[in-house]
Amino acid sequence: MRRSLGAAVLGAVLALAPVTAAAAAPAGPPPRPPASPAPDPALTAHPLAAAPGPVDNPLKGWAKFYNPGSNQNVGYPHSLTWGYFGLSEIMTSASTCGSYNWSIVDSMLAETAANGNQAAIRVYLTYPGGTGSHPANAIPPCFNGNVANRSDTYWNVTHPDYNSPFALNALRGFITAFGARYDGDPRLGFVHLGLVGLWGEWHTWPYDSDTADGRPDYMPTAANGAQLIAAYDAAFNRTKLEVRYPDVAGGAANSRDIGYHDDSFCFREGSPLQGVTLPVSMGGASYSHLERTLAAGVENKWITSSIGGELRPEIQSTAFTSWPDGSGAVDNLKACIELLHPSWMINEQSGAYSATDANVAAAVRLMGYNLTVDNAYYRDTASGATTVGVRIANTGVAPFSYPWKVVLGLKNSSGAVVRTFDTPWDLRTVQPLSIRNFPDWNAGGGYRDFGHRQYFQHGVDLSGLADGSYQWVLRVQNPLEAVNAGAKKLRFANAAQQADGWLGLGPVTVGAGPSGPSSHEAEAATRTGGAAVSACAACSGGQKVGWLGNGATLTFPGITGGGPRTVTVHYLTAETRTATVNGQTVTFGATGSWDTVGTAAVTLTLPAGTTTITVANPGGWAPDIDRITVS
Repeated sequence: MRRSLGAAVLGAVLALAPVTAAAAAPAGPPPRPPASPAPDPALTAHPLAAAPGPVDNPLKGWAKFYNPGSNQNVGYPHSLTWGYFGLSEIMTSASTCGSYNWSIVDSMLAETAANGNQAAIRVYLTYPGGTGSHPANAIPPCFNGNVANRSDTYWNVTHPDYNSPFALNALRGFITAFGARYDGDPRLGFVHLGLVGLWGEWHTWPYDSDTADGRPDYMPTAANGAQLIAAYDAAFNRTKLEVRYPDVAGGAANSRDIGYHDDSFCFREGSPLQGVTLPVSMGGASYSHLERTLAAGVENKWITSSIGGELRPEIQSTAFTSWPDGSGAVDNLKACIELLHPSWMINEQSGAYSATDANVAAAVRLMGYNLTVDNAYYRDTASGATTVGVRIANTGVAPFSYPWKVVLGLKNSSGAVVRTFDTPWDLRTVQPLSIRNFPDWNAGGGYRDFGHRQYFQHGVDLSGLADGSYQWVLRVQNPLEAVNAGAKKLRFANAAQQADGWLGLGPVTVGAGPSGPSSHEAEAATRTGGAAVSACAACSGGQKVGWLGNGATLTFPGITGGGPRTVTVHYLTAETRTATVNGQTVTFGATGSWDTVGTAAVTLTLPAGTTTITVANPGGWAPDIDRITVS
């Protein structure tokens, strides 16, 4: 288990070199992201009841330490397992630093996946006292005779010379190999940069920049530390990275997709008591995590990068008896979560929490994402091509970290999924509805609106499906399911959330035809030539298809025919253009701009059964197309 430091010692550990990042002031309130398109008015809204979100949703909440052979799913529900590894356990060769034995990491990942969980890991070189199963001194044997050692008599460990060209080259090589093997591995949720300093936390106190105490500085220079950060950023393009502080290596991580990791979360120390997470404006110490983040101007990094940490070990057993305001050594936990925006926290002692502790549940649900579908949008009766939409709200403090696939499905009356439809929806765009103001922003107390209830819709084809009663369902596919079908599912905070991972959206009748006009999105249609999808804020699905004509065509499949049909084309053009719709020439008047939607209607006689509608212009440019409706 991780070390436990005394208050005076921890204060000194955190009071490291002054902030050196380029920014010298808080960034201030982040600009609100643009709202998504409004729901398609042609679809019927079906409200969904909210419910408390699961506390063991993937990639959020508590992480317990990896203990080989143990059941990872005991204690308070969780979905993450935390593991430390000494670098010498991986770089085992004495003759070369370019040889790696990954078996210890592979074993941890395999066992964690078998428990249905994802892992978060850190590799270190020095760990005072060791972990019990991993060494205190983890300098690789290939450093012997090539890299000078630095004795640390305070912690009784040995540091390598982090400025040694040999060491830097070996560490960069390790990082490159680490990323080549594990970047994007579905078993791995988060990687802490580690490697440098005590516990891999990028500090070597008391052997730091404060050399007035007679102790030398063992940290790498800012330039050399930046080399390692750049190597990590190059090696990991998919798996989320975190580093201890925003100001390490001259703030080298701040312009990269690398988040932060508060290893002493929400603790208070000293006399009088001061917080080591909250800023000075909220009773924090000058060296607190958020004070440093504000000073570097990166307090809004959580919008794009993951934030993690460790609930300070001394308060893990008692932290939630005084939720939310805190007491004694426990700072205001609700404020810590709302301003740091963490998705997850190491919390070994969470294993002793009651699964019914309402205070713990409130904290976990606030961390990271907490997604609720408030409405589903679809026609109660449909056949052929149709459209399904959902509106999703996030009441957590951070967006979801990964582009996991969102899938629509249909369940029959027996509860079996009979058809699925992959969507392009990206849950990372569902930002928290509101965020807490820092006092340092001078923007007033309380909270401010931030994210929106994000609307998504997707065209699907029901052709070939037997008439009858079905239920629309929705799920998010955890990539870990490809390794273990029992992987924990991402579940919504809805009463209709089902244990198999599917969220019930409501009943639908598949029959001979829709009850009203059917809507067909251009981006879901078949394109040829140079026709391309682009963003469109005014369009019903948030996208349109342009560069139509001159040989490029757009074909809508799954149209229910059987006689005369009115086809209404929703289009955009800054100038008058023409196109053929199933061979009939239609003139499209200018709508005012390429961002303004207009409509033009044409009557087509369609053959019985399921057919197609094609928009083309063989001798010129056609307008951009948002969608068509058929009635």
